[in-house]
Amino acid sequence: MKKFQLFVILIALTLISCGEYQRLLKSDDAELKYSKAVEYFEKGDFMRASTLFDLVASYFKGTERSETVLNYLAKSYMGQKDYVSASEYYKTYVKTYPKGKYVIEAKYMIGYCEYLDSPDARFDQANTVNAIAALQEFVEIYPESNLVQDANKLLDEMTNKLAYKAYLNAKLYFNLGNYLGNNYESSVIAAQNALKNFPSTSYREELSMLILDAKYEQALQSFEEKKMDRYRNTVDEYYNFINEFPDGKFRKKADKIFNESKKVVKE
Repeated sequence: MKKFQLFVILIALTLISCGEYQRLLKSDDAELKYSKAVEYFEKGDFMRASTLFDLVASYFKGTERSETVLNYLAKSYMGQKDYVSASEYYKTYVKTYPKGKYVIEAKYMIGYCEYLDSPDARFDQANTVNAIAALQEFVEIYPESNLVQDANKLLDEMTNKLAYKAYLNAKLYFNLGNYLGNNYESSVIAAQNALKNFPSTSYREELSMLILDAKYEQALQSFEEKKMDRYRNTVDEYYNFINEFPDGKFRKKADKIFNESKKVVKE
């Protein structure tokens, strides 16, 4: 019985709340809509808050309240995890109020929204590239901001994601082998470019090992006239690898490649 009574009370409160909200939508009182929007926002009801803030945005345009409304709108969409809309409102704020009281946070949040919308490394990384550009700009413009440390952490994370994306592409070439061409060479080039573009990546060892592995497979499957040069190239690559990763996790595999290659070179 108590559970049923509680259920009835909750239903009644919901209906009352819905009725109040519907009346607000029809109201011409912008001040009331604004104050209620703030209440909804503070309660975490971001959908209703954003709707009401949207309705009063034009009313307060050109007033001191306008930039506050824009800031609330952006945060309301953040609360709904609609990062695309949030980013657009932050961009509008920065464009409209380049010296506004929320501009530093807004500049950071533009990049942060792109970061939150960045997909797994297996997919297109346009959002990641946009996030890096936005956060690098933020760090350059506001080097003294207390958000710079957070921005740099995000930059490191996203740069590493791009490096991993490059590793996956190089690995794909390796897995294709000699299918419709020499994909081992393409794997080597892709991995070398990744190391050049992302020298501090945490995937450096994986990329370096992939280069050695691809060169060895290329030598192993070569025509006789190219085999010797490619095995010598593999041996040289082995020394490059162990000089950088003498105690690395791929040392055993690298030693095996070296020993097999050295046999051919000696012959």
